[in-house]
Amino acid sequence: MSQRTKPPFRADQVGSILRTTAIHEARTKHEKGEITDAQLKAIEDAEIIKIIKKQEEIGLQPVTDGEFRRAWWHYDFFGMLDGVDVVASDHGIQFHGVQTKMQVLNITGKIGFSASHPMLEHFKFLKAHTSRTPKMTIPAPSVMHFRLEPDAVKTSVYANRDAIFDDLAAAYQKAVKAFYDAGCRYLQFDDTAWAYLCSQEELKKARDRGLDVDHLQDSYTKMINKALEAKPDDMTITTHVCRGNFRSTFISSGGYEPVAQNLLEKCNYDGYFLEYDTDRAGGFEPLRFLPKGNKVVVLGLVTSKSGTLEKKDDIKKRINEATKFVALEQLALSPQCGFASTEEGNTLAEDEQWAKLKMILDISKEVWDA
Repeated sequence: MSQRTKPPFRADQVGSILRTTAIHEARTKHEKGEITDAQLKAIEDAEIIKIIKKQEEIGLQPVTDGEFRRAWWHYDFFGMLDGVDVVASDHGIQFHGVQTKMQVLNITGKIGFSASHPMLEHFKFLKAHTSRTPKMTIPAPSVMHFRLEPDAVKTSVYANRDAIFDDLAAAYQKAVKAFYDAGCRYLQFDDTAWAYLCSQEELKKARDRGLDVDHLQDSYTKMINKALEAKPDDMTITTHVCRGNFRSTFISSGGYEPVAQNLLEKCNYDGYFLEYDTDRAGGFEPLRFLPKGNKVVVLGLVTSKSGTLEKKDDIKKRINEATKFVALEQLALSPQCGFASTEEGNTLAEDEQWAKLKMILDISKEVWDA
């Protein structure tokens, strides 16, 4: 057994990192009009370079920009697509005991991905400042559809929410090519929709919003595979399946069994970052659907929701339990989620965050280099 030389790596990370004090202060000043766009960018640039160096110092091979230029893990990207607007609403996304900022998505024209999408420049900056593997994260197309309100379509281009699938897949095809052309070889689609399809509570909410939940798995599988069909052979595209991550809270519960066959066997991803830090994620049995071969499941056994450092032996024991259903060669390790899926961040300290990432690196050496 050995470390992997291509993504996903034995010791990996989901993507987002706790925003530094300088980032928080700069974004607050920018919202108040006290600093310009250029001044905000200069501060972001400097802070991103610092956290790139920190990731390299502790030994990580995949390096991200921490999503420091974003407020949300998903809405920023969506709002930068053609035909999509992020607008104020009378409600946010409801987590356990807390609600996010009150914003929703509207479809205002033909959905598309243009060469001027700002996140291409975000990636280029990351790539220019690391000697490791730059990893880019974007929300999965399924997330957009699942999050749309019943009245979200504000254009005659689409009859309803379900009419966006083809154009959304085409937009992601262009995004994949554009990021590849920018030098990206490690791209991740972050996805909460599959986790919600495992939750009876979230399925009921989706039905109440008018979604045809009985056919969503097939629709999402088809759309995702369409988005991935032109992926170059030397580009890795993974997905991270999340049950919600906002200020250390969550949205959904439920094991992967209801979606495992479609997700692991039929979706053409190279790897899967799966949350496994609590019993809300269920057992490892659904991993039996992972085809033997090159696909990798990255076990999210280390929580990003609290600063308490797990015991290495407990993590290694759980990795061993997972090998009852999938070969160790097809496994890797990461945090359960990012540390700051939104700019607010989770309730742990920066040094606790780095300690968790360092521990993951140590465990990976003990498990896969042994």
